[in-house]
Amino acid sequence: MDKQKIIELIDSNAEKAEDVISEKITIWAEYELFSALWWMGVVLTLLPWVIWFLVRPKESTDRLLYVGLMVMAFSLTTDVLGDQFSLWHYRFNVIPIIPTYFPWDVTLMPVTLMLFLQTKPKMNLYLKALIFALISSYIAEPIFHWLGVYNPKNWRYTYSVPIQFLLYLAAYYILHRRSNFEQIPQRL
Repeated sequence: MDKQKIIELIDSNAEKAEDVISEKITIWAEYELFSALWWMGVVLTLLPWVIWFLVRPKESTDRLLYVGLMVMAFSLTTDVLGDQFSLWHYRFNVIPIIPTYFPWDVTLMPVTLMLFLQTKPKMNLYLKALIFALISSYIAEPIFHWLGVYNPKNWRYTYSVPIQFLLYLAAYYILHRRSNFEQIPQRL
């Protein structure tokens, strides 16, 4: 196949995607925006951060936020992949052009994990990771499914358990083992 034909196929596919996104934005603006589930998403995006800000250990703020950013990046990436491979999808998005559930990826996952990390720090690491994984997979996911926000098309809650378990362990490692950063040299 020649280069021009490939370009035409790619451009045609991009136009179809643009049409679908335009339709999604229209549906969101007419039916989702300002609905009860949309407002719930807004509250779930903001309120956990306020709570965390009030209860966080002030001396660990930077390290916890570093871990939270890592969790956000992981959550967004895996959610986009899951959506693109038709494993699940979300409805009632706070922001229509993001294929993931914004409150889950940028608030609920990182804040919950940060709260777990700072609560009972002497508790067995693996037990805490397991509790986090079980709560995320068998309580949080089913609640969002029941609400109609989350549709696990080709996914089972059990599949999430090892992922959440490993995510917790990675976050713990970053929080406790990666606390020394070298200073950026002053060049100006």
